[in-house]
Amino acid sequence: MHSRREPVCYAVGETEFKLFELEPKAGAIVNIGEKVYIGKDPDKRSIIAHVKRRIGFQELTNAAQSELEFVLIDIVKSDPQRFIRIFNEAQPINRKKHLLEELPGVGNKSAVAIFQERRNGVYKDFEDLTARVPSIKHPEKLISKRIELELADDNLKYRMFVAR
Repeated sequence: MHSRREPVCYAVGETEFKLFELEPKAGAIVNIGEKVYIGKDPDKRSIIAHVKRRIGFQELTNAAQSELEFVLIDIVKSDPQRFIRIFNEAQPINRKKHLLEELPGVGNKSAVAIFQERRNGVYKDFEDLTARVPSIKHPEKLISKRIELELADDNLKYRMFVAR
């Protein structure tokens, strides 16, 4: 008896960053990074037959895990106003640590520089941030790396983007 394998694809939600295993429709071609509809209206589902289940980061294939970073960067870049807010609104966690230090690559000095510079006005976008705080080169990558960390580690103390 042969076991029959059915095609699957993986998806990450754009708002809450939930991970899903999906079953594509027969003959459908799904490209990496492609946006697909998975809502309740079956008439709008042109590519996906149904959502099989919600999954954890560790259940993704190695290939899917390696592609996730690029998909997350695309999500962050597609809505910069949503994500620049972290640089405009983040506050200290305690007297010794700032929430911005939870972003990979942002240490105490960079966090202080971001905090001090925003006293001169909110950051309009990522370009404004990098122009005003030269130590921050690619904020969209910092954010996508943080989202990936939050997806991969259920035990993180502080969460900025992914709900538990």
